[in-house]
Amino acid sequence: MTERKVISLTGNRKAKRVPNVADDAASALALPVFEPGWVWLVGAGPGDPGLLTLHALNALKQADIVVYDALVDEAVLQFVRPGAKLEYSGKRGGKPSPKQRDISARLIELARTGKRVLRLKGGDPFVFGRGGEEALALVDAGIPFRLVPGVTAGVGGLGYAGIPVTHRDINHAVTFVTGHMAGGTVPENLDWPSIAKGSPVIVLYMALSHLGAIAQLLIANGRRAGEPVALVRNATLKDQQVLETTLGSAAADVARADFKAPAIIVIGDVVRLREGLDWLGALEGRILKRDPLNARTKKDVG
Repeated sequence: MTERKVISLTGNRKAKRVPNVADDAASALALPVFEPGWVWLVGAGPGDPGLLTLHALNALKQADIVVYDALVDEAVLQFVRPGAKLEYSGKRGGKPSPKQRDISARLIELARTGKRVLRLKGGDPFVFGRGGEEALALVDAGIPFRLVPGVTAGVGGLGYAGIPVTHRDINHAVTFVTGHMAGGTVPENLDWPSIAKGSPVIVLYMALSHLGAIAQLLIANGRRAGEPVALVRNATLKDQQVLETTLGSAAADVARADFKAPAIIVIGDVVRLREGLDWLGALEGRILKRDPLNARTKKDVG
């Protein structure tokens, strides 16, 4: 069964400046000072500005220049201090975009001019965000840096869809997998037999364009064609969409629904829990199922 549902988050997507809140938090928690010549690698989370950390907000209020990615929502950028410069360096699949070495070189160049450089990335910089590559480039150039982790879409984005990445009745392990290699190809060099057999739940990043090939690899290595799959587009944002399908039908359903990137994909029985945990859907009137796994029925029978 395929479901396509647009979920409207409550409230206004446009963030209003809250300088007093940020200033009070920075003072009360003794948050760090952003020194000139430093680069801070900051995770902006999956989109909803409410998921910014206090460290991220503190960085936005001090930075001289913000070098931001394509997945950083415009509402987050409204927290940048007045007078700070915004510089786009987004990388989007299939579109002209700056090379990674050029982005790293730009960070170094800006830091050497004495700027407070904030490298703002969607999600978490160290989860398929190339933050490690940029940090190593800074180390090689002798540029001091700080890491500010962010909420990754594979956890927070799925949470907004009512899907937990772990549940003790389903899985005690989860595997995060990139959906394409640096050149945009299917990651065929991964140990797909081990992934297919060893991980009850698989979360795929940047995998929409290769979903059909990845599904075939997983099914060929033992996954059920009927296994539940969910795709979450624009996770945590006002125009979030959730598509529920199965592993064998996923690629066809994506094409039929004209489901576009960016999307996070989860494979496994945790998707079934959405019937009981779709908290955003409940705000719009969906009746949640108290026992989505039918666990009580099984206990009664046993």
